[in-house]
Amino acid sequence: MKIRTKVTIKKPLDFVIKKLDSVDNLKHWQEGLIRSEHISGTPGHFGARMRLVYDFGNKKIELDEIITKRNFPHEFHATYNTKGMYNIQENYFKSTNDGVTEWVSECEYLPTNFFMRLMTLFMPYTFKKQSKRYMENFRNFVENGVSIANA
Repeated sequence: MKIRTKVTIKKPLDFVIKKLDSVDNLKHWQEGLIRSEHISGTPGHFGARMRLVYDFGNKKIELDEIITKRNFPHEFHATYNTKGMYNIQENYFKSTNDGVTEWVSECEYLPTNFFMRLMTLFMPYTFKKQSKRYMENFRNFVENGVSIANA
């Protein structure tokens, strides 16, 4: 299943990328994140691996991230692997003439078990909704300094 989401951030591209390219900022816009652990490679660069641990109340999820392309300020791609799902994410950033940043995220969700296959078939909106919420949380953090960590 593939989804495409887009958000416009009313800040300059360099400012947006500086906020995005900080592991310390993840807690301010990724709901449920309780910890991130560097596994290997140069943090934030091509080939680097990181484990992200989320707590969604009744369920803990661990994702392994591998950076597959880092071409800031224009592109950042990574894969995410967790029990039952493999996700390929490609992020594109563009500055507009009026100093606004456009962020387009293209995600491909590849289920690796039967349950997740059913989720992508019968509830695809949940994946798009979560992706859009994270992007909107990031926009609110960058534009207004609002952190979900304080919510």
